[in-house]
Amino acid sequence: QVQLVESGGGLVQAGGSLRLSCAASGDIFSIRTMAWYRQAPGKQRDWVASITSGGIPMYEEFVKGRFTISIDNAKNTMFLQMNTLEPEDTAVYYCNVNLYNRYMTQMDYWGQGTQVTVSS
Repeated sequence: QVQLVESGGGLVQAGGSLRLSCAASGDIFSIRTMAWYRQAPGKQRDWVASITSGGIPMYEEFVKGRFTISIDNAKNTMFLQMNTLEPEDTAVYYCNVNLYNRYMTQMDYWGQGTQVTVSS
């Protein structure tokens, strides 16, 4: 099993910044990708950004230029620096990891989510 611990959410005014983190632990042989998704009230869960273990990032168009995803492979931890936040960024942010466990089985795990609220 793998545990994902997210932190860094909170309440911020529009234009402000937050930094989310997601630490993975447990049965991890190697991480393939880590990603952030978000789900606003009444909406589906949407992909926000992802990063490979090699550090190659990808971003959803709406956050490009405002959010920066990074990974610390030594600590199996991913970060999302969110700048110039807008009320539309308000959502529960979920961490996702795709990895190989000790049996070389590809697995997918989700965190519990962390609330981000941006006031106007």
